[in-house]
Amino acid sequence: MKLKNELVKEMKWFLYICFLSFSLQAFSQKEYYKSYYLNGNLKEEGWLVANNKVDYWKFYYKNGQVKKQGHFINNLPVKYWYFYRQNGIKEKEGHYINGKQNKWWLFYNKEGEVNHKCQLKDNKKNGYCLLYKKKRLVKAVRFKNGKKINEWTDFSSFKKENNLKDLQ
Repeated sequence: MKLKNELVKEMKWFLYICFLSFSLQAFSQKEYYKSYYLNGNLKEEGWLVANNKVDYWKFYYKNGQVKKQGHFINNLPVKYWYFYRQNGIKEKEGHYINGKQNKWWLFYNKEGEVNHKCQLKDNKKNGYCLLYKKKRLVKAVRFKNGKKINEWTDFSSFKKENNLKDLQ
């Protein structure tokens, strides 16, 4: 009899856990979300779980051009993102870690050519920035926590004073 009562208690506990798990799952279903501008054009689209942006999202300008696109985890941008100007030309791209810009970011001029590349850490320049003019490297600048600490305008002096492995 004692064994039967324990078995019944365990079954009730198991059913309770199953019900709770099913209920939580029902309320946190992943859904595809879209919102629109008043002109009818798509404003944003992506995945939501419990009103939090997750996975892949795309945002648009009022004219219908893609504004930016990338991944989220719990409303924070993560992984690699792309940003565009209203005319569709790429503006910048780079890595997010826990909602902050990190690693290498590429910045483009209005013609869509790389203007400069910078190493970032927690939204600040931290490392090297390489500046280009007409697709040619013209300057390198080193930053630490957002502050400029050195600058080079020729490759030989840059190479003498720096470890090129830092550019990876």
